[in-house]
Amino acid sequence: MEIEIAHIVMSLNGRDKGKRFIIIGTEEEFSLLADGKGRKIEKPKRKKNKHMKSEGLIDNQIAEKLRFSQKVTNSEIRRALAEYTATRNVK
Repeated sequence: MEIEIAHIVMSLNGRDKGKRFIIIGTEEEFSLLADGKGRKIEKPKRKKNKHMKSEGLIDNQIAEKLRFSQKVTNSEIRRALAEYTATRNVK
């Protein structure tokens, strides 16, 4: 699966290994990640694409906001990640 804005990804390397994030931006071979808690929208994590695995697309409403550069809150990011983990029974 290709890595794009509004996708949920899992970190494969680094101290955040195993954590899930949402891609809020891209820069060539890097992506900007946020989880709404440790990594907020205001200060996203910059990570190489080869160090993460895409797990799918998030809620359509948030995805549209991210694609059209509208304001997304940290609580919306946290809620989307919580729904994803709850519906798929993942840790």
